[in-house]
Amino acid sequence: MRNLYFALSTSLLILSCNGGGNKSTGSNTAQHAPQDSSFQLVKDMATNVIKAGFNAGDGYSEVWIRDYNTFITLATKVHPHDQIKDQLGIFFKLQGADGNIADGFVKKSSLKNGVSDYYTITNPLAAEYAGHKNTVETDQETSLIQAVHKYIIATKDSSFLAQKIGETSVKDRMEQALQFLMDKRYNSTYGLLWGATTVDWGDVQPEHDWGVHLDESSHIALDIYDNAMFLIALDNYIDLFPEKKEKWGKVREMIASNTMKHLWDDKNQKFIPHIYIKGSPFPKDFDENQIYYHGGTAIAIEANLLSKEQIKTSLDKMIKNVKDAGAATIGLTVYPTYPAGFFKNKGMYPYGYQNGGDWTWFGGRMIQQLVKNGFQQEAYEQIKPMLARVIKNKGFYEWYTKDNKPEGSGTFRGEAGVLYDAISLLENTGK
Repeated sequence: MRNLYFALSTSLLILSCNGGGNKSTGSNTAQHAPQDSSFQLVKDMATNVIKAGFNAGDGYSEVWIRDYNTFITLATKVHPHDQIKDQLGIFFKLQGADGNIADGFVKKSSLKNGVSDYYTITNPLAAEYAGHKNTVETDQETSLIQAVHKYIIATKDSSFLAQKIGETSVKDRMEQALQFLMDKRYNSTYGLLWGATTVDWGDVQPEHDWGVHLDESSHIALDIYDNAMFLIALDNYIDLFPEKKEKWGKVREMIASNTMKHLWDDKNQKFIPHIYIKGSPFPKDFDENQIYYHGGTAIAIEANLLSKEQIKTSLDKMIKNVKDAGAATIGLTVYPTYPAGFFKNKGMYPYGYQNGGDWTWFGGRMIQQLVKNGFQQEAYEQIKPMLARVIKNKGFYEWYTKDNKPEGSGTFRGEAGVLYDAISLLENTGK
Protein backbone atom coordinates (compact mmCIF):
# COMPACT_ATOMS: atom_id res chain seq x y z
CA MET A 1 0.00 0.00 0.00
CA ARG A 2 2.31 2.67 1.24
CA ASN A 3 5.11 4.31 -0.68
CA LEU A 4 7.15 6.01 2.02
CA TYR A 5 8.69 8.30 -0.56
CA PHE A 6 5.26 9.81 -1.19
CA ALA A 7 4.28 10.22 2.46
CA LEU A 8 4.03 13.67 3.93
CA SER A 9 5.57 14.34 7.33
CA THR A 10 4.40 16.91 9.82
CA SER A 11 5.85 18.32 12.97
CA LEU A 12 2.61 19.36 14.62
CA LEU A 13 2.60 18.93 18.37
CA ILE A 14 -0.61 17.54 19.75
CA LEU A 15 -2.10 16.76 23.08
CA SER A 16 -0.74 13.55 24.53
CA CYS A 17 -3.86 11.62 25.36
CA ASN A 18 -2.84 8.22 26.63
CA GLY A 19 -6.16 6.50 27.11
CA GLY A 20 -4.87 3.05 26.26
CA GLY A 21 -4.46 2.03 29.86
CA ASN A 22 -7.77 3.31 31.13
CA LYS A 23 -9.82 0.76 32.96
CA SER A 24 -13.50 0.33 32.38
CA THR A 25 -15.53 2.26 34.94
CA GLY A 26 -18.29 -0.28 34.73
CA SER A 27 -20.82 2.37 33.68
CA ASN A 28 -23.12 1.60 30.79
CA THR A 29 -21.93 2.91 27.44
CA ALA A 30 -25.50 3.55 26.46
CA GLN A 31 -25.62 6.23 29.18
CA HIS A 32 -22.59 8.07 27.83
CA ALA A 33 -21.69 7.38 24.24
CA PRO A 34 -24.65 9.03 22.46
CA GLN A 35 -24.14 12.19 24.54
CA ASP A 36 -20.40 12.40 23.81
CA SER A 37 -20.00 15.63 21.81
CA SER A 38 -16.82 14.33 20.21
CA PHE A 39 -18.82 11.67 18.37
CA GLN A 40 -20.78 14.01 16.13
CA LEU A 41 -17.83 16.36 15.69
CA VAL A 42 -15.56 13.61 14.41
CA LYS A 43 -18.33 12.15 12.26
CA ASP A 44 -18.84 15.55 10.64
CA MET A 45 -15.10 15.91 10.08
CA ALA A 46 -14.94 12.42 8.57
CA THR A 47 -17.87 13.13 6.29
CA ASN A 48 -16.19 16.26 4.93
CA VAL A 49 -12.96 14.35 4.29
CA ILE A 50 -14.73 11.60 2.35
CA LYS A 51 -16.74 14.15 0.37
CA ALA A 52 -13.47 15.55 -0.97
CA GLY A 53 -12.47 12.49 -2.99
CA PHE A 54 -11.44 8.85 -3.23
CA ASN A 55 -7.65 8.96 -3.06
CA ALA A 56 -6.05 7.77 0.16
CA GLY A 57 -5.08 11.21 1.45
CA ASP A 58 -3.09 14.36 0.81
CA GLY A 59 0.14 12.40 0.35
CA TYR A 60 -1.25 10.02 -2.26
CA SER A 61 -2.68 10.63 -5.71
CA GLU A 62 -3.80 6.99 -5.99
CA VAL A 63 -7.09 5.37 -5.19
CA TRP A 64 -5.97 2.37 -3.11
CA ILE A 65 -8.20 -0.64 -2.62
CA ARG A 66 -6.91 -1.27 0.93
CA ASP A 67 -8.05 2.21 1.90
CA TYR A 68 -11.20 2.36 -0.21
CA ASN A 69 -12.40 -0.80 1.55
CA THR A 70 -12.37 1.06 4.86
CA PHE A 71 -14.24 4.21 3.86
CA ILE A 72 -16.60 2.96 1.16
CA THR A 73 -19.57 2.68 3.54
CA LEU A 74 -19.32 6.36 4.41
CA ALA A 75 -18.67 7.16 0.74
CA THR A 76 -22.08 5.70 -0.14
CA LYS A 77 -23.65 8.38 2.05
CA VAL A 78 -21.96 11.34 0.34
CA HIS A 79 -21.21 10.32 -3.26
CA PRO A 80 -23.43 9.22 -6.15
CA HIS A 81 -23.56 5.44 -6.18
CA ASP A 82 -22.65 5.33 -9.86
CA GLN A 83 -19.42 7.14 -9.06
CA ILE A 84 -18.58 4.62 -6.36
CA LYS A 85 -19.28 1.74 -8.75
CA ASP A 86 -17.06 3.39 -11.34
CA GLN A 87 -14.17 3.41 -8.88
CA LEU A 88 -14.71 -0.25 -8.02
CA GLY A 89 -15.05 -1.02 -11.70
CA ILE A 90 -11.61 0.38 -12.51
CA PHE A 91 -10.02 -2.22 -10.23
CA PHE A 92 -11.86 -4.94 -12.15
CA LYS A 93 -10.93 -3.37 -15.48
CA LEU A 94 -7.25 -3.51 -14.47
CA GLN A 95 -7.59 -7.09 -13.21
CA GLY A 96 -4.89 -9.43 -14.48
CA ALA A 97 -5.58 -12.43 -16.68
CA ASP A 98 -4.76 -14.65 -13.68
CA GLY A 99 -7.33 -12.83 -11.53
CA ASN A 100 -4.95 -10.63 -9.52
CA ILE A 101 -6.03 -7.16 -8.39
CA ALA A 102 -3.88 -4.03 -8.38
CA ASP A 103 -3.18 -2.01 -5.24
CA GLY A 104 -4.18 1.29 -6.73
CA PHE A 105 -4.51 3.40 -9.84
CA VAL A 106 -4.02 6.93 -11.14
CA LYS A 107 -5.08 8.73 -14.27
CA LYS A 108 -2.46 8.45 -16.99
CA SER A 109 -2.80 12.19 -17.51
CA SER A 110 -1.19 12.71 -14.10
CA LEU A 111 1.97 10.90 -15.26
CA LYS A 112 4.80 12.39 -17.26
CA ASN A 113 4.04 11.57 -20.89
CA GLY A 114 1.37 9.22 -19.59
CA VAL A 115 3.84 6.46 -18.66
CA SER A 116 5.69 5.35 -15.55
CA ASP A 117 8.00 2.54 -14.48
CA TYR A 118 5.87 2.27 -11.32
CA TYR A 119 2.36 2.39 -12.77
CA THR A 120 2.81 -0.47 -15.20
CA ILE A 121 -0.61 -2.14 -15.08
CA THR A 122 -2.78 -1.11 -18.01
CA ASN A 123 -5.78 -2.50 -19.84
CA PRO A 124 -7.80 -1.26 -22.83
CA LEU A 125 -10.89 -1.56 -20.63
CA ALA A 126 -9.52 1.33 -18.54
CA ALA A 127 -7.60 3.26 -21.18
CA GLU A 128 -7.30 6.41 -19.08
CA TYR A 129 -5.80 4.69 -16.06
CA ALA A 130 -2.63 2.94 -14.93
CA GLY A 131 -2.19 0.81 -11.83
CA HIS A 132 0.49 -0.79 -9.72
CA LYS A 133 0.73 -3.82 -7.45
CA ASN A 134 2.75 -4.26 -4.30
CA THR A 135 3.66 -7.92 -4.68
CA VAL A 136 4.92 -8.50 -1.13
CA GLU A 137 1.36 -8.21 0.16
CA THR A 138 -1.60 -10.57 -0.24
CA ASP A 139 -4.61 -8.41 0.54
CA GLN A 140 -5.56 -6.60 -2.66
CA GLU A 141 -7.99 -9.24 -3.89
CA THR A 142 -9.59 -9.69 -0.49
CA SER A 143 -9.88 -5.93 0.04
CA LEU A 144 -11.77 -5.51 -3.25
CA ILE A 145 -14.20 -8.32 -2.45
CA GLN A 146 -14.84 -6.82 0.99
CA ALA A 147 -15.37 -3.38 -0.56
CA VAL A 148 -17.92 -4.71 -3.06
CA HIS A 149 -19.75 -6.45 -0.21
CA LYS A 150 -19.83 -3.25 1.84
CA TYR A 151 -21.18 -1.37 -1.17
CA ILE A 152 -23.97 -3.89 -1.72
CA ILE A 153 -24.91 -3.95 1.98
CA ALA A 154 -25.02 -0.15 2.14
CA THR A 155 -26.90 0.47 -1.11
CA LYS A 156 -28.82 -2.76 -1.81
CA ASP A 157 -27.65 -2.28 -5.40
CA SER A 158 -27.16 -5.96 -6.21
CA SER A 159 -27.42 -5.23 -9.93
CA PHE A 160 -23.75 -4.22 -9.80
CA LEU A 161 -22.83 -7.89 -9.34
CA ALA A 162 -24.25 -8.75 -12.75
CA GLN A 163 -22.58 -5.78 -14.47
CA LYS A 164 -20.22 -6.83 -17.25
CA ILE A 165 -16.62 -5.63 -17.15
CA GLY A 166 -15.51 -6.50 -20.63
CA GLU A 167 -17.11 -9.87 -21.25
CA THR A 168 -17.07 -10.95 -17.59
CA SER A 169 -19.49 -10.09 -14.79
CA VAL A 170 -18.42 -8.55 -11.51
CA LYS A 171 -19.59 -11.74 -9.81
CA ASP A 172 -17.26 -13.89 -11.91
CA ARG A 173 -14.38 -11.46 -11.58
CA MET A 174 -14.71 -11.62 -7.81
CA GLU A 175 -14.42 -15.40 -7.99
CA GLN A 176 -11.41 -15.08 -10.29
CA ALA A 177 -9.76 -12.91 -7.61
CA LEU A 178 -10.38 -15.61 -5.00
CA GLN A 179 -9.07 -18.25 -7.36
CA PHE A 180 -5.89 -16.23 -7.95
CA LEU A 181 -5.11 -16.52 -4.25
CA MET A 182 -5.60 -20.27 -4.30
CA ASP A 183 -3.60 -20.69 -7.52
CA LYS A 184 -0.74 -18.27 -6.83
CA ARG A 185 -0.59 -17.59 -3.08
CA TYR A 186 -1.55 -20.87 -1.47
CA ASN A 187 0.95 -23.00 0.45
CA SER A 188 -0.20 -26.62 0.37
CA THR A 189 2.05 -27.72 3.24
CA TYR A 190 0.26 -25.53 5.78
CA GLY A 191 -2.98 -24.94 3.89
CA LEU A 192 -2.64 -21.16 4.21
CA LEU A 193 -1.93 -18.11 2.04
CA TRP A 194 1.56 -16.69 1.88
CA GLY A 195 3.21 -13.33 1.28
CA ALA A 196 6.59 -11.77 1.87
CA THR A 197 7.86 -11.05 5.39
CA THR A 198 6.25 -7.82 6.58
CA VAL A 199 5.36 -6.27 9.92
CA ASP A 200 1.84 -7.26 10.99
CA TRP A 201 -0.53 -5.92 8.29
CA GLY A 202 2.21 -3.90 6.61
CA ASP A 203 3.58 -4.09 3.10
CA VAL A 204 7.28 -3.38 3.48
CA GLN A 205 9.74 -6.29 3.44
CA PRO A 206 13.14 -6.01 5.16
CA GLU A 207 15.41 -6.83 2.23
CA HIS A 208 15.21 -3.58 0.24
CA ASP A 209 15.41 0.18 0.70
CA TRP A 210 11.79 0.45 -0.40
CA GLY A 211 10.62 -3.13 0.04
CA VAL A 212 7.41 -3.52 -1.94
CA HIS A 213 8.28 -6.02 -4.67
CA LEU A 214 8.96 -9.74 -4.44
CA ASP A 215 12.25 -10.96 -5.84
CA GLU A 216 14.82 -13.71 -5.24
CA SER A 217 15.88 -12.12 -1.93
CA SER A 218 12.35 -12.11 -0.44
CA HIS A 219 11.58 -14.41 2.48
CA ILE A 220 8.19 -16.04 1.97
CA ALA A 221 6.08 -16.35 5.10
CA LEU A 222 2.60 -17.09 6.42
CA ASP A 223 0.88 -14.59 8.74
CA ILE A 224 -2.45 -13.91 10.38
CA TYR A 225 -3.40 -10.73 8.52
CA ASP A 226 -3.38 -12.19 5.00
CA ASN A 227 -5.34 -15.25 6.03
CA ALA A 228 -7.86 -13.39 8.17
CA MET A 229 -8.52 -11.00 5.29
CA PHE A 230 -9.11 -14.02 3.06
CA LEU A 231 -11.59 -15.47 5.53
CA ILE A 232 -13.56 -12.22 5.66
CA ALA A 233 -13.60 -12.06 1.86
CA LEU A 234 -14.83 -15.64 1.66
CA ASP A 235 -17.61 -14.90 4.13
CA ASN A 236 -18.56 -11.83 2.10
CA TYR A 237 -18.54 -13.70 -1.21
CA ILE A 238 -20.67 -16.53 0.18
CA ASP A 239 -23.07 -13.98 1.69
CA LEU A 240 -23.54 -12.40 -1.74
CA PHE A 241 -23.67 -15.71 -3.60
CA PRO A 242 -25.08 -18.48 -1.37
CA GLU A 243 -24.99 -20.90 -4.28
CA LYS A 244 -21.19 -20.79 -4.06
CA LYS A 245 -21.10 -21.97 -0.44
CA GLU A 246 -20.41 -25.61 -1.27
CA LYS A 247 -17.19 -24.72 -3.07
CA TRP A 248 -15.86 -21.77 -1.10
CA GLY A 249 -17.31 -22.78 2.26
CA LYS A 250 -14.95 -25.75 2.28
CA VAL A 251 -12.02 -23.44 1.58
CA ARG A 252 -13.19 -21.18 4.39
CA GLU A 253 -13.33 -24.04 6.88
CA MET A 254 -9.87 -25.23 5.84
CA ILE A 255 -8.23 -21.80 6.09
CA ALA A 256 -9.85 -21.08 9.45
CA SER A 257 -8.81 -24.44 10.87
CA ASN A 258 -5.24 -24.17 9.61
CA THR A 259 -4.93 -20.58 10.81
CA MET A 260 -5.66 -21.57 14.38
CA LYS A 261 -3.66 -24.78 14.10
CA HIS A 262 -0.48 -23.18 12.79
CA LEU A 263 -0.56 -19.47 13.64
CA TRP A 264 -2.29 -19.36 17.04
CA ASP A 265 0.03 -19.73 20.04
CA ASP A 266 -2.35 -21.20 22.60
CA LYS A 267 0.16 -21.06 25.43
CA ASN A 268 0.75 -17.33 25.03
CA GLN A 269 -2.77 -16.58 23.72
CA LYS A 270 -1.51 -14.69 20.68
CA PHE A 271 -0.78 -15.12 16.99
CA ILE A 272 2.80 -15.89 16.08
CA PRO A 273 4.25 -13.30 13.67
CA HIS A 274 5.37 -15.62 10.86
CA ILE A 275 5.87 -19.15 9.68
CA TYR A 276 8.82 -19.09 7.29
CA ILE A 277 8.89 -21.35 4.25
CA LYS A 278 12.61 -21.10 3.53
CA GLY A 279 14.20 -19.25 6.41
CA SER A 280 13.81 -15.95 8.22
CA PRO A 281 15.41 -12.64 7.17
CA PHE A 282 16.21 -11.93 10.82
CA PRO A 283 19.15 -13.10 13.00
CA LYS A 284 18.89 -16.65 14.35
CA ASP A 285 19.01 -15.46 17.96
CA PHE A 286 16.05 -13.10 17.47
CA ASP A 287 12.89 -14.32 19.22
CA GLU A 288 10.23 -12.91 16.91
CA ASN A 289 7.39 -14.49 18.86
CA GLN A 290 7.89 -11.92 21.61
CA ILE A 291 6.20 -9.46 19.24
CA TYR A 292 2.45 -8.96 19.47
CA TYR A 293 0.58 -8.05 16.27
CA HIS A 294 -2.23 -5.61 17.07
CA GLY A 295 -3.60 -5.13 13.55
CA GLY A 296 -3.65 -8.77 12.50
CA THR A 297 -5.35 -9.69 15.76
CA ALA A 298 -8.11 -7.16 15.12
CA ILE A 299 -8.68 -8.59 11.64
CA ALA A 300 -8.67 -12.13 13.06
CA ILE A 301 -11.46 -11.10 15.42
CA GLU A 302 -13.39 -9.69 12.45
CA ALA A 303 -12.90 -13.09 10.77
CA ASN A 304 -14.58 -14.74 13.80
CA LEU A 305 -11.50 -16.73 14.73
CA LEU A 306 -11.41 -15.89 18.44
CA SER A 307 -13.83 -16.60 21.28
CA LYS A 308 -15.20 -13.81 23.46
CA GLU A 309 -12.76 -14.82 26.20
CA GLN A 310 -9.85 -14.70 23.74
CA ILE A 311 -11.00 -11.29 22.53
CA LYS A 312 -10.91 -9.95 26.09
CA THR A 313 -7.46 -11.45 26.62
CA SER A 314 -6.30 -9.85 23.37
CA LEU A 315 -7.61 -6.45 24.45
CA ASP A 316 -5.90 -6.75 27.82
CA LYS A 317 -2.61 -7.53 26.08
CA MET A 318 -3.04 -4.54 23.77
CA ILE A 319 -3.74 -2.20 26.66
CA LYS A 320 -0.67 -3.48 28.51
CA ASN A 321 1.44 -3.04 25.37
CA VAL A 322 0.30 0.57 25.06
CA LYS A 323 1.21 1.22 28.68
CA ASP A 324 4.59 -0.50 28.42
CA ALA A 325 5.44 1.31 25.19
CA GLY A 326 4.31 4.69 26.48
CA ALA A 327 2.09 5.00 23.44
CA ALA A 328 -1.31 6.61 22.99
CA THR A 329 -3.80 4.04 21.69
CA ILE A 330 -4.34 0.37 20.88
CA GLY A 331 -3.67 1.29 17.25
CA LEU A 332 -0.04 0.61 18.16
CA THR A 333 0.91 -1.74 15.32
CA VAL A 334 3.25 -4.07 17.19
CA TYR A 335 4.91 -4.38 20.57
CA PRO A 336 7.75 -4.74 21.12
CA THR A 337 9.05 -3.37 17.85
CA TYR A 338 11.59 -4.91 15.50
CA PRO A 339 15.07 -3.62 16.42
CA ALA A 340 16.76 -0.81 14.52
CA GLY A 341 18.44 -1.97 11.34
CA PHE A 342 16.23 -5.01 10.74
CA PHE A 343 14.62 -3.25 7.77
CA LYS A 344 16.61 -1.51 5.05
CA ASN A 345 13.75 0.93 4.56
CA LYS A 346 14.81 3.88 6.72
CA GLY A 347 11.22 4.62 7.68
CA MET A 348 10.89 1.31 9.51
CA TYR A 349 12.79 2.38 12.62
CA PRO A 350 11.43 1.34 16.04
CA TYR A 351 8.04 3.01 16.54
CA GLY A 352 8.20 4.36 12.99
CA TYR A 353 5.63 3.76 10.27
CA GLN A 354 4.43 0.13 10.43
CA ASN A 355 7.09 -0.90 12.97
CA GLY A 356 5.20 0.26 16.03
CA GLY A 357 3.57 3.35 14.59
CA ASP A 358 0.13 4.07 16.03
CA TRP A 359 -2.50 3.64 13.30
CA THR A 360 -6.11 4.46 14.05
CA TRP A 361 -6.76 2.85 10.65
CA PHE A 362 -6.45 -0.49 12.46
CA GLY A 363 -7.14 0.60 16.02
CA GLY A 364 -10.54 1.82 14.85
CA ARG A 365 -11.28 -1.61 13.43
CA MET A 366 -10.48 -3.14 16.80
CA ILE A 367 -12.99 -0.73 18.33
CA GLN A 368 -15.62 -1.96 15.88
CA GLN A 369 -14.98 -5.56 16.83
CA LEU A 370 -15.16 -4.78 20.53
CA VAL A 371 -18.61 -3.26 20.05
CA LYS A 372 -19.80 -6.15 17.89
CA ASN A 373 -18.65 -8.67 20.48
CA GLY A 374 -20.28 -7.03 23.47
CA PHE A 375 -17.42 -4.92 24.85
CA GLN A 376 -19.13 -1.57 24.41
CA GLN A 377 -17.71 0.12 27.50
CA GLU A 378 -14.19 -1.03 26.71
CA ALA A 379 -14.63 0.19 23.14
CA TYR A 380 -15.74 3.59 24.38
CA GLU A 381 -12.73 3.90 26.68
CA GLN A 382 -10.29 2.94 23.93
CA ILE A 383 -11.76 5.18 21.23
CA LYS A 384 -11.61 8.34 23.33
CA PRO A 385 -7.88 9.07 22.80
CA MET A 386 -8.30 8.40 19.08
CA LEU A 387 -11.06 10.98 18.83
CA ALA A 388 -9.18 13.46 21.03
CA ARG A 389 -6.20 13.65 18.73
CA VAL A 390 -8.35 14.01 15.61
CA ILE A 391 -10.05 17.00 17.23
CA LYS A 392 -6.77 18.44 18.53
CA ASN A 393 -5.08 18.10 15.14
CA LYS A 394 -8.17 19.31 13.29
CA GLY A 395 -7.89 16.38 10.92
CA PHE A 396 -7.08 12.76 10.25
CA TYR A 397 -3.47 11.65 9.94
CA GLU A 398 -2.07 8.44 8.55
CA TRP A 399 -0.25 7.40 11.71
CA TYR A 400 1.09 8.75 14.99
CA THR A 401 4.39 8.50 16.82
CA LYS A 402 4.77 6.91 20.22
CA ASP A 403 4.37 10.35 21.81
CA ASN A 404 1.22 10.98 19.75
CA LYS A 405 2.58 13.31 17.08
CA PRO A 406 0.88 13.05 13.69
CA GLU A 407 2.82 11.69 10.72
CA GLY A 408 2.26 10.73 7.10
CA SER A 409 -0.60 11.75 4.89
CA GLY A 410 -3.03 14.36 6.12
CA THR A 411 -6.78 13.93 5.59
CA PHE A 412 -6.19 10.16 5.65
CA ARG A 413 -9.50 8.76 4.46
CA GLY A 414 -8.94 5.28 5.85
CA GLU A 415 -8.80 6.66 9.39
CA ALA A 416 -11.84 8.83 8.78
CA GLY A 417 -13.81 5.83 7.51
CA VAL A 418 -13.04 3.44 10.34
CA LEU A 419 -13.71 6.04 13.02
CA TYR A 420 -17.04 6.99 11.46
CA ASP A 421 -18.07 3.34 11.40
CA ALA A 422 -16.85 2.74 14.96
CA ILE A 423 -18.72 5.76 16.29
CA SER A 424 -21.88 4.68 14.47
CA LEU A 425 -21.69 1.26 16.12
CA LEU A 426 -21.22 2.81 19.55
CA GLU A 427 -24.12 5.18 19.03
CA ASN A 428 -26.38 2.33 18.04
CA THR A 429 -25.70 0.55 21.34
CA GLY A 430 -27.57 3.35 23.07
CA LYS A 431 -30.71 3.04 21.01
